[in-house]
Amino acid sequence: MPFLGQDWRSPGWSWIKTEDGWKRCDSCSQELRNESNQYTLNHSIILNNGEEEIFNSECEYAAKKRKKEHFGNNTAAHSFYREKWIYVHKESTKERHGYCTLGEAFNRLDFSSAIQDIRRFTYVVKLLQLIAKSQLTSLSGVAQKNYFNILDKIVQKVLDDHQNPRLIKDLLQDLSSTLCTLVRGVGKSVLVGNINIWVCRLETVLNWQQQLQNLQMAKQVNSGLTLSDLPLHMLNNILYRFSDGWDIVTLGQVTPTLYMLSEDRRLWKKLCQYHFAEKQFCRHLILSEKGHIEWKLMYFTLQKYYPTKEQYGDTLHFCRHCSILFWKDYQLAWLLKDSGHPCTAADPDSCFTPVSPQHFIDLFKF
Repeated sequence: MPFLGQDWRSPGWSWIKTEDGWKRCDSCSQELRNESNQYTLNHSIILNNGEEEIFNSECEYAAKKRKKEHFGNNTAAHSFYREKWIYVHKESTKERHGYCTLGEAFNRLDFSSAIQDIRRFTYVVKLLQLIAKSQLTSLSGVAQKNYFNILDKIVQKVLDDHQNPRLIKDLLQDLSSTLCTLVRGVGKSVLVGNINIWVCRLETVLNWQQQLQNLQMAKQVNSGLTLSDLPLHMLNNILYRFSDGWDIVTLGQVTPTLYMLSEDRRLWKKLCQYHFAEKQFCRHLILSEKGHIEWKLMYFTLQKYYPTKEQYGDTLHFCRHCSILFWKDYQLAWLLKDSGHPCTAADPDSCFTPVSPQHFIDLFKF
């Protein structure tokens, strides 16, 4: 039985877009039924002059639509739901049919609003990076548009407020490598959508990388108290609060005093002990000429072989009782005793588990 959906790509029918939606061209469909045994048809024979103009205009409209909607840079993100939670089910039941996919979860959860929250920004960026590395082809067409729209908002946010450019550079580097592999090496056999759309997305990512590369930090003129005016013990205390070695290196480039503090061996030793185990130290031990352990070099060497601990201000949560993935609104939880989703447990807080970006990906692997 032929597919009769209201889609201009459906085989054997021609559809006309009107104010009330898409309508089938009856005269065209009648002629196609009469000529169903032919392999090729000339639309100038099937349609009269008036209908031929409509047919040509609709074909032109479809071509423009494919060209302009490569991922909708100037449109809002495709978020069709206001809820900030989604039920995660991996198999069919009497109540629910099918299963929850990664693309569906990406559309349902409010990532567009999450990137505006400084506590959730790093979490969303890490999640986008993991998807770019291995799960990009698992997203549906709508989820792909949503993905690149959110990424566009993140890039524009970084260009405007000059915060976290290194995180976005790493994300775009992984994404461009994946897109090059898919477009050039694998091709359209695994891609959802026209391959020309993916080529346009790759060009856009390369353009974003160039914009971030040319980003210049504006020098702020402030006559008040600055970081350099703080005592040494306070500056040292600030450095010990960092969990990323690159942040320590970057801060050490600000002033000679901060550079001296950022080269402290005890600081890098604490950082190595926080992220890695002692067995890992023994496998990649680096000694100086005097026989001392080079903790700074050890950190960056171990980082290449082992994952570091991740810290986020806020993450998604998973309710083990309801199997619901959700954003927890702490203000509503405190004011209205709202957990963030319609939980039926007697003690909802005891059922919540923070979900790391990798755990989020693993939830939708079948």
